[in-house]
Amino acid sequence: MPELVTPCTSVHASFVVAMDEFAAEGRGSIADDSMIGRDIRERAAGWKDPDPFARYVEAVVADVEPGAPRPDGFVPATTLWWVEGDIYLARIAVRHSLTPWLLEQGGHVGYDVRPSARRRGHATAMLRATLPVAAGLGIEQLLITCDYDNVGSRKVIEACGGVLEDRRADKLRYWVPAG
Repeated sequence: MPELVTPCTSVHASFVVAMDEFAAEGRGSIADDSMIGRDIRERAAGWKDPDPFARYVEAVVADVEPGAPRPDGFVPATTLWWVEGDIYLARIAVRHSLTPWLLEQGGHVGYDVRPSARRRGHATAMLRATLPVAAGLGIEQLLITCDYDNVGSRKVIEACGGVLEDRRADKLRYWVPAG
């Protein structure tokens, strides 16, 4: 049964395969400003080696700290991986606060399910399991956004109690109760 875990090296081989799946569908291009896209561009070259992968995992875990190094405009975030045994399935990040841009477009939550694990309920289960984590961070209502034409993400958010507030540009903005 899949579960949320703190990022760890025990899923190394599966993680590398998952990132190759994302890259094969075009993720990691300069236009891809998602978590996966940035990580593929900036870190994929070293992932196959256990030592650079371990340093990557340490950096992801450390991102919860206010003083951790991060790009300008980024906020502390708790990233969790959705795994089954030693198989990496997905990841989700809860941003601890909202900048003006996150309030408008990005929201509190970002998640990606590896292509070979999609359409099996993982995103909904992972988001649902993350709600108590957000509540533990003091977030009562999560802003979660998705592209207006992303029917799958809309269904995930709505299944977890999301209430549509509005559409801004190409993003739908939902509020989901944490806890």
